[in-house]
Amino acid sequence: MLWSGWGDPAKAAPLPETVTGLLRDLLGVKPRTAGPVALEDIAVPEPGLEPAVRQALFGAVGGEEHVRFDAEARIRHTRGKSTPDLLRMREGDVGDIPAAVVLPADHDDVLAVLRACAEHGLPVVPFGGGTSVVGGLAPARRGPFVALDLRRMDQLLDLDPVSRTATLQPGLRAPQAEALLAEHGFTLGHFPQSYEWATIGGFAAARSSGQASAGYGRFDEMVLGLTLATPEGTIDTGRAPRSAAGPDLRQLLLGSEGAFGVITSVTVRIRPVPQTCVYEGWRFPSFEEGAAALRRLAQDGPRPTVLRLSDETETLIGLAQPDAIGAAVAGQQPTGCMAITGYEGTDEDTGHRREQAAAVLRECGGTPLGEEPGQRWAHGRYSAPYLRDSLLDAGAFAETLETATFWSRVPGLYASVREALATTLTDSGTPPLIMCHISHVYENGASLYFTVVSAQGDDPVTHWEKAKHAANEAILAAGGTISHHHGVGTDHRDWYVREAGPLGIEALRAVKRRLDPAGLLNPGVLLPLD
Repeated sequence: MLWSGWGDPAKAAPLPETVTGLLRDLLGVKPRTAGPVALEDIAVPEPGLEPAVRQALFGAVGGEEHVRFDAEARIRHTRGKSTPDLLRMREGDVGDIPAAVVLPADHDDVLAVLRACAEHGLPVVPFGGGTSVVGGLAPARRGPFVALDLRRMDQLLDLDPVSRTATLQPGLRAPQAEALLAEHGFTLGHFPQSYEWATIGGFAAARSSGQASAGYGRFDEMVLGLTLATPEGTIDTGRAPRSAAGPDLRQLLLGSEGAFGVITSVTVRIRPVPQTCVYEGWRFPSFEEGAAALRRLAQDGPRPTVLRLSDETETLIGLAQPDAIGAAVAGQQPTGCMAITGYEGTDEDTGHRREQAAAVLRECGGTPLGEEPGQRWAHGRYSAPYLRDSLLDAGAFAETLETATFWSRVPGLYASVREALATTLTDSGTPPLIMCHISHVYENGASLYFTVVSAQGDDPVTHWEKAKHAANEAILAAGGTISHHHGVGTDHRDWYVREAGPLGIEALRAVKRRLDPAGLLNPGVLLPLD
């Protein structure tokens, strides 16, 4: 992965002239005069680890070859992939760099690393694909820390075709997991925008939600059991698909973001590889009418596998189809709001659901656009992060945030967040273009995913921090959750504390104190420091 951007640098193609012109004329974006600092020119501090600590780490993972102190490895494990993270990295700011990168091979190695670090008071930050966009990889405690890279733990440990379950190691990247399962005729069905780089452990640790969640469910719904390594020992959960034996420890550990322990294996439900995958586009006159149609399908069915709706601005710009950015501005696609529906499964089932859903969408005012928009979306579904790299290169600022609420609160939440972002960024001298889509639907509510583009201005990180603060306040005031699928990290922590309430946070602190008495696991992430 590109150290100062997203994924494969070859995929960050230059922006079309229609887009650069729009950025210049609408937002006052000025081209950058210089690119990111070269990796080899970054001043990297010495690791600062005593010989005894180094030897303890070597012993935990079976040798020096599995502990990295070189500058490049440490730089590549610095922070995540939010836009502020990338801007800091592009300037050569490595203030959050780990002292060492440790690569365990299995659960026992992880336990040994955690015990060694506890003995020497060394914080540990679990690292999967490095795709966090909420400050999940930059611990609040200053001083040396270890990045625990799980890439060597990349195996399919077990597959039960009768029960339709699979046990996967946490360092397995999503495409590798899908390839291994496909050899047996199965799929996980989890395809978030971070799919190319994110890992199984990261999906569990952050309660990920994939783009086909309407059909396959969220990742936390797929998890049937997991194993957690902590400085105090091991927790195993999941003896059966469901249980009434007390509170569900799986749900306590899912979403814990490395603050309670390190997930070393996950048992998930799997499904047969679909015979048919069909995606199509629909147009609605307004976001309100489109949202009402999605609610009908989510509540009364039939529910497509993929169901999403872009608002008027996102549709106009073309972000609903990332590989067609700017087409609508040039008059090449209809205005209104674009919805994407997708159907995966057997030929008979998908055909039946598609026909029934089409009747509902037409009744709700939708106009069918055929398969071409849907196929374009499917083709470009992982392109947006690369587009962000291109926008940064062009001198624009681009960032996202997301939330969720009940259906009755969706209009108010949508308006409140847009107003907070527009007002704050305009007051900072960088008036934004704000786009939004409904990316995940449930019987009782939906998520809203906002994309913000503006000029970078004189201090883009500070401008965004002010805007994000205002948006977070608007989310809580309008009855939304501070995160639907990006997680808490450090960026959302203070608002998560308010959302969970004082007693809830104290209960979670008690769990952390028992599993991590020294407070060394991802300190400051999810929960404030004691």
